[in-house]
Amino acid sequence: MRIGEVAEKAGVSVRALRYYEEQELLHADRSSGGQRHYPDTAVGRVKLIQQLYAAGLPSRTVRVVLPCVDSGGAPSAALLDQLAAERVDVDRRITDLLEVRDRLDDVIAIALDPDHSCSPPE
Repeated sequence: MRIGEVAEKAGVSVRALRYYEEQELLHADRSSGGQRHYPDTAVGRVKLIQQLYAAGLPSRTVRVVLPCVDSGGAPSAALLDQLAAERVDVDRRITDLLEVRDRLDDVIAIALDPDHSCSPPE
């Protein structure tokens, strides 16, 4: 697949794909004209990279995790410790987001109550 196809199917920019290559997270073969050609598995890999980034993992960690995903092999003890710490952070962010959602639900409920106004007094 060409770079534009992968970008469109994965829902990312071409620039993001180039960045992933620079970070050694994604690899493409080059044609004699220099065009990138990605394997069919590239879209799934890009989506995984996006998920790992969305979880807050930095590129250096993603770079270490991907070979374990590719091979199905067990990560090192140090990587497991790092991933466990990252998971704790993800759990904390989920808890924070759930609290924000609950507060937004309260505000929405108040706003929908015709007997309640959150306008400042005149």
